Amino acid sequence: MKTLQRLYLKDFFIMFCMITLGLSMIFSLLDVIDKIDDFKPDAFSAGQLTQYLLYSLPKYLLFLLPVSVLISSLFTFSQASRRFEMPVIKAAGGQLRKFFYPFVLTGIFISLFSFFTNEVLAPDFSRRAIAIKNQLKGKTKKYASREGSIWLKSTTGDPVKIDLFVFDKQLVHGIDIFVLGENFLRERISAEKAAWNGTLWTLENVTQYHFERGTVTELKTLEYHGLESPEIFAEKMKKPEEMSIAELYNYSERLKNAGFRNVRLAVDLHSKISFPFINIVMMILGISLSSRKQLGSGLISAGFALLICLFYGFGYTFMLSLGYAGIMTPVIAAWITPFLFAGLSLYLFLTLPE
Repeated sequence: MKTLQRLYLKDFFIMFCMITLGLSMIFSLLDVIDKIDDFKPDAFSAGQLTQYLLYSLPKYLLFLLPVSVLISSLFTFSQASRRFEMPVIKAAGGQLRKFFYPFVLTGIFISLFSFFTNEVLAPDFSRRAIAIKNQLKGKTKKYASREGSIWLKSTTGDPVKIDLFVFDKQLVHGIDIFVLGENFLRERISAEKAAWNGTLWTLENVTQYHFERGTVTELKTLEYHGLESPEIFAEKMKKPEEMSIAELYNYSERLKNAGFRNVRLAVDLHSKISFPFINIVMMILGISLSSRKQLGSGLISAGFALLICLFYGFGYTFMLSLGYAGIMTPVIAAWITPFLFAGLSLYLFLTLPE
């Protein structure tokens, strides 16, 4: 039994690694080819393109893991069923469910790896990929962003710190503008809020610290021309895929404390947790389906796996869109499809013919 389990695990991992790494490299390469026209000819080298390709890998790896798990498990065990190895295992007194326990543990391990990649590797690698992409396009980084906060330069070259930017409302909460003199800080402008009126920003509840004169001025409103439009701010903010779960949660809490509830962020937060869970579900589903019926050749197994993944992807995306629209609560939108597939896979696994 253990010898067979090791052989099947070996076959599974060979195919799993070939599919996952191979397709991830292909998608990363296609991404580079798609963007290469935007790169300045004198701004990139082969080394930078290679770095960009490698930093893009985790993003595609995450989406390909469930497909790879399902294809590899279906192919491995459908081939075993075609060779009538499953009836032999049962005839020798083996129980199929116990025989598949190492593969269930492997699915759990892959889910944990997916969660780790989604939480640690993907956000960091996405930031690095964006930084290299900006270099290749000849752009220089003039800002820093963290959990919704932004440091940038105004059009006059003065440093500006924005505590919280709410793109949907085109509103800024907490802004500090540091007006520089020749060799010193000449003035600091602090405002509780800043609103975009279509052409410029209007600061509200403003406090001006005049360091040269040693005075403080308080104003109800102040028009400021030194900040760019909200669309530029949105480009400079971290995207959800660039944030870890902790960063996304902290940003959502800061929005909530400022009086705003961003439903999209709440859905993204729950989907970051629910998405890795599907790997173990696909493993159990692949084992259960291939052990019940001979699926034919490897191409048929792969096609059947892709059909299941497309069906799951459509359902998962559709539910997330309902969550984004506010029709469904974020928790249900992110978890209903994985739970339905988990229920189906567990039922098929627990009812395997012994």
